Order: sequence, then structure tokens, then C-alpha cells
Amino acid sequence: MITTLNERMRGLASLFWREVAKFGAVGGIAFIIDNGLTFYLMHGPMTDSEAKARFFGASVATVFSWVANRFWTFRHRRQANVLREFVMFLIINGIGIGISTGLTAVAKYGMGVTDKNMLFLAGVVGILVATVVRFFAYRFLVFNQELDAEPEFSHDHEIIERHPHAQPVATTSVREAVKDPELPGPPS
Repeated sequence: MITTLNERMRGLASLFWREVAKFGAVGGIAFIIDNGLTFYLMHGPMTDSEAKARFFGASVATVFSWVANRFWTFRHRRQANVLREFVMFLIINGIGIGISTGLTAVAKYGMGVTDKNMLFLAGVVGILVATVVRFFAYRFLVFNQELDAEPEFSHDHEIIERHPHAQPVATTSVREAVKDPELPGPPS
């Protein structure tokens, strides 16, 4: 039992490691775009609008992130309906932007923080929290189309399935119960 559980946990880790690594790389670049632009805007053109600066930086990073995740990180899972995928991506990123912008706004307006560096840091903490939410939302809601066309992903589903080539038990047993005359019938 412990061995089987250990094998299944290793299999799940193996299944996600490529996506996590790619997601991390895209996220790192998006993080630089978001924070670089936000920092510039907070200390320049939007000096009195820290939350707006965070929103703008996050929006630019979101567009980059969608393109990079669609065509690299989750390319084997992208949906045929690009518009639906993009709308789902925007909704999830809206939640993420709300977290990072919200923490900046709470720090400034709710807690009275005026130091721009502390406000910037509040947004960074929000980005880190939102990143975890985004990965799982992208993986299971946005880029959730299973395509086994690429050889490197063709056997991933076998890792998490107990019997990858067997038919589902309920379907098989119902069919056999109806067709097999040797099975005892219902009590009379």
C-alpha cells in the first residue's frame, strides 16, 4: 500500500514537473515585466496612483503570459476555442491582478502606508500568492484540453491511471451482466 502510494506520488510529480518549470520561467519573465513597469510608473508618470500603476504593469504582463503559456507551457493542452480560452485566462488573471492590486490598495488606503517601496512590496507579495492560484487554474480550467499528439506527453495519463488499458469497471460489469446468461439473475 505504501509502495503504491509512493509510486503514484512520484508519478504525479513527474507528470507536472515540465509544466511547473515552464510556468515558472514564463512567470519569472512576467514578474520582471509587471514589477519593472510598475516600479517605473510608481516613481514616474503615476507617482500618486500606485494601485493604478500596479494594475497597468500586471495587465501588460498578463498579455505576455497568455501568449507564452498558450504556445509554450501548455501548448499540448490549449483549447480549440481560442476566444473561450482567452476569456477564461483573463478572468483568472483578473482575480490575480485583484489580489496584487488589492494588497497594494489595502496597504495604502486601509493601513495608511505611504512609503512607495512598502507599497511595491505589498504588490509583490500579492503576486506570489496569486501565482499559486494561477498555476492550478491555468492547468485545470484554461489549458485543460488533453492532446496526446506529442510523443513526450503520450503516456502521461498512464501514470495516474491504475489500469490504463482496461475499460471502466462500471461500464464493463453492466454490459457483461446483461449479456452473460451464467450470471445469477435477481432474486425471484
